[in-house]
Amino acid sequence: MANTDQQPWVKNYQPGVPTEIDLPTQSLVAMVEKSVVEAGNHPAMEFFGRRTTYNELGDQIDRAAEGLRGLGVHAGDRVALILPNCPQHVVAFYAVLRLGAVVVEHNPLYTSRELRHQFADHQARVVIAWDKSVAAVRAFPADVAIDHIVSVNLLMAFPTVKRLALHLPVRSLRESREALTGPAPGTIPWEKLLSHGRIDTGHPRPSVDDLAAIQYTSGTTGHPKGAMLTHYNLYSNALQGEAWMHGAEYRKEIFYAILPMFHAFGMTLYLTYGIRKQALLVIFPKFDPDMILDAMKKSPATVYCAVPPIYERTAMAAKQRGVSLKSCKFCISGAMNLPDHVVELWESMSGGLLVEGYGMTESSPVALGNPFHPTRRTGTIGVPFPSTLMKVVNQDDPTVEVAQGEPGELLLKGPQVFQGYWNNSEETAKSLLPDGWLRTGDVVVVDSDGFTTIVDRVKELIVTGGFNVAPSEVEAVLRMHPSVVDAAVFGKPLARGGEMVVAAVELEPGSPLDEEALRDHCRAQLAAYKVPRRIVQIENTPRSMLGKILRKQVREQVLPSL
Repeated sequence: MANTDQQPWVKNYQPGVPTEIDLPTQSLVAMVEKSVVEAGNHPAMEFFGRRTTYNELGDQIDRAAEGLRGLGVHAGDRVALILPNCPQHVVAFYAVLRLGAVVVEHNPLYTSRELRHQFADHQARVVIAWDKSVAAVRAFPADVAIDHIVSVNLLMAFPTVKRLALHLPVRSLRESREALTGPAPGTIPWEKLLSHGRIDTGHPRPSVDDLAAIQYTSGTTGHPKGAMLTHYNLYSNALQGEAWMHGAEYRKEIFYAILPMFHAFGMTLYLTYGIRKQALLVIFPKFDPDMILDAMKKSPATVYCAVPPIYERTAMAAKQRGVSLKSCKFCISGAMNLPDHVVELWESMSGGLLVEGYGMTESSPVALGNPFHPTRRTGTIGVPFPSTLMKVVNQDDPTVEVAQGEPGELLLKGPQVFQGYWNNSEETAKSLLPDGWLRTGDVVVVDSDGFTTIVDRVKELIVTGGFNVAPSEVEAVLRMHPSVVDAAVFGKPLARGGEMVVAAVELEPGSPLDEEALRDHCRAQLAAYKVPRRIVQIENTPRSMLGKILRKQVREQVLPSL
């Protein structure tokens, strides 16, 4: 069944948006090489004022690929990237793909414990890491073998240390000068990787069906799993994004790369779609409203995609400073619900509509969106993208569709749907049905026009700041503390969107509750966004007949008092 004009949602598409895309027949490597040839001296990246052209980007990709080849990277090998947003991230991504190898993205703020699980799974032997993340990799036990670590110093991508002073406080500047003295001990500096000649033009390139990336996600269960995304999946989603942003022009758009590139949303927006569009990527290592607004004066954004809190903070700061946001024409919010007051604030200051979209890592990630057109409906996640189908089914039996307007689990089908989980056929079978439909784990209601509203989640993931937190992972860390007998972790909805991580703990008899001590314990094991902001003590913990803590009942018991 194709996404034809007979589907009810197609009539609400922005005029000019096709129902189907032309599916890719080449890899992402062919895509970036085409952009390099066609865009040439057009700027590809801007980082604290320093620009890199498409010709320079292509040259660096070829040199980094040759450097990686010299380290023994072959087609099919996994190469781990542990990088914040930076020009080196873009180059590394495509250098790995040029060899037919597989990119495995990681959050550079993860602890050694969090990274170890993923490394033990994908078994990458070569790592390209931010120098601040090297220590976490070095702390791996001997059973996780790493052959080479390439360390990246972000400051080497700045214009000059002198100009750096315009952006960093004095203490950071002093530390930055010290950081320029050399790479992390025992690692290969990124610059050495680029010192090689360019890879032979005849070196084999990947095909469209080859595996391109492994993106770790909690999916519908608590333990991170590696979603396998091919060149076909990622390229298809870039083409779907291009179709949806009807009116965006080649070499005319300026993308603000604020969302992390290691996240599926950021990967597609910047590393694939942005490069496909031969746009200028203005890259930010972290979100800072003042930094954003300073950049707006030189290179005003036309594509500004983010999560609701970023839109709100940007708009409020712009209003205070009197900085125009009228250049922002294409704005998609994702990863968490978009409140009406954020839409009203942003649209009062920007040059276009702020629309909500929906996706998941397993769909590369975008699958639904609101049109950039008056037919959009705030409060919904929109309608299926071109070449994407959906259906709503009984949560207990996905073979049975529910009546229109009734709640049920959302299923997706399209060229962006992943190939399964790396080394995990059991979990793959739970999420990917034999006929190609993807179980999202989200309970939705769809109106007669196809506009979709999320009403619940089958999965119990907590969405905070646009990131997913698996309650079971946080619970496991809390149980490591000597005063904690058991724990239940859940999300408290916030008025401005998203959720706050809350932990309810059962303590050893006589142990007092020390919230800050438990938070410190969590910080040593977890990324900051996973650490509970509230920790409460519970007694007479509700449990199942098997003794398992009943998280939903604990949430209902605790939430009213928070």
